[in-house]
Amino acid sequence: MTMSTLKNQFIPYGRQNISEEDIAAVVKVMQGPYLTQGPAVPDFEQAVACEVGSRFGVAVNSATSALHVACLSLGLGPGDYLWTSAITFVASANCGRYCGAFVDFVDIDPATGLISIEALTAKLELAEVNGNLPKVLVTVHLCGTSCDMQSIAGLAQKYGFAVVEDASHAIGGRYCGNPVGNCKYSNITVFSFHPVKIITTGEGGLATTNNPDLERRMKELRCHGITKNPERFEQISPGPWSYEQQDLGFNYRMTDLQAALGLSQLSKLDNIVSERNRQYKRYQELIDKLPVRLLDIPGNVISSVHLAVIRIVNCSSTLHRKVFEGFRSADIGVQLHYCPVHLQPYYRKLGFCEGDLPEAESYATSAISLPLFPGLSDFDQQRVIRTLELLLDP
Repeated sequence: MTMSTLKNQFIPYGRQNISEEDIAAVVKVMQGPYLTQGPAVPDFEQAVACEVGSRFGVAVNSATSALHVACLSLGLGPGDYLWTSAITFVASANCGRYCGAFVDFVDIDPATGLISIEALTAKLELAEVNGNLPKVLVTVHLCGTSCDMQSIAGLAQKYGFAVVEDASHAIGGRYCGNPVGNCKYSNITVFSFHPVKIITTGEGGLATTNNPDLERRMKELRCHGITKNPERFEQISPGPWSYEQQDLGFNYRMTDLQAALGLSQLSKLDNIVSERNRQYKRYQELIDKLPVRLLDIPGNVISSVHLAVIRIVNCSSTLHRKVFEGFRSADIGVQLHYCPVHLQPYYRKLGFCEGDLPEAESYATSAISLPLFPGLSDFDQQRVIRTLELLLDP
């Protein structure tokens, strides 16, 4: 069998799965009195908080917005440092820059793609000596697999930094038996509901926390910095119509249309995560004899498996490009998640360069995200791996 015979219908690396029930839920809101700022958003916030075991949920228009208000609510500002993984989407770092903070990066564990506890520990020890410890650490649950949050929480207590879990990939996952998002080991957790994520609201995000002050702060920041609570007014109220803008906030609100879709999708979360794990195990079986490996999932983690990332063993940059372009030529929409953030032009201008984070840089020359989403057939998975086999054949 040749590459040309394997070409067929295009297979994306991920896509949404919208049911008739999802459509009906959105239509119901459209037929009602509220499209925004109605009951669906607080219902969605409560449902997600209940699902993950946190006290509070704060829905916003994207996970990027959630990261921004999370950092602001924790007091991150000019002169402070935010650290995050080098292998993540740029929003995990940009949220620090939005606050005027310095951003620095931690290298990864090559087996998991997650932030390396050893690298983090060594970096913290050096930063303590140099007086530039982070105020906020954004941990990234890459592919839906939780970081080692117990170790990170211990380091946070020792060195005095706040922890934000970027769980954009990870709703429905579990760590040490508990749902990701319960904030047992962090101050705030952030989820994404972009169409290719585990569940979708079209665009949208949500932050969970157990701290009522952080909840209040994030809710005010998502709505122009405004409070309508008379007990918190700084001025004498002229009447019941009053509200106060007490800070410079943003219009980061989620709509009721989005929340209605999210509520419907949330009811299917367990089935979606089970299907993604089934496909992941199928890939493990299919690649067994190939010189590639999927990223490891630690034994104390149930991943939501947002992505199925393989790393090619002993991969050169030439081979990596050949395989990537070969997949695309075969109408298989593979992707790289992610290019190291510190090597993006914006961050290079801030002083970062090649050699700063060797494991992250090596990852980017050997990693490829294979298609994985509810509805992907066994036949299409076999087509993906047969294509990979042909591309790796010297």
